[in-house]
Amino acid sequence: MLNFGDHVDDAIFSQILEMDESDSERDFSQPLVVNFFEQAFETFVSMDKALASSNLPELSNLGHFLKGSSATLGFNKIRDSCQLIQQYGNGLNVDGSQTVDRDTCIRKIEEAIKKVKIDTQQLEQLMRQFFDS
Repeated sequence: MLNFGDHVDDAIFSQILEMDESDSERDFSQPLVVNFFEQAFETFVSMDKALASSNLPELSNLGHFLKGSSATLGFNKIRDSCQLIQQYGNGLNVDGSQTVDRDTCIRKIEEAIKKVKIDTQQLEQLMRQFFDS
């Protein structure tokens, strides 16, 4: 198996791969992963719109949505950035305490969105290599 580094929880992703009938076909896992990336990039468009209008509740909802999908697949870095988006969208620091102000939340969400987009692109490339091999 390709080394995904800290992008992927190997135990979770291995369980998904076990659902495939064969290692060469990947009839279960590959469509699941491809659909995740399509969903992620659509979600980023929605996040950009919500960020442009400083819609914190919507950003929190979108972060929560993508966090769940990424956690299910074991995509750690994406999950962690989405957790930040969800927390700051709710006006909370990472530790769950109230943040000082809305501008801090927007800034932290903007940073998390930039990071999650980069991490998602990197992981998509790794997954393409994995499934094409």
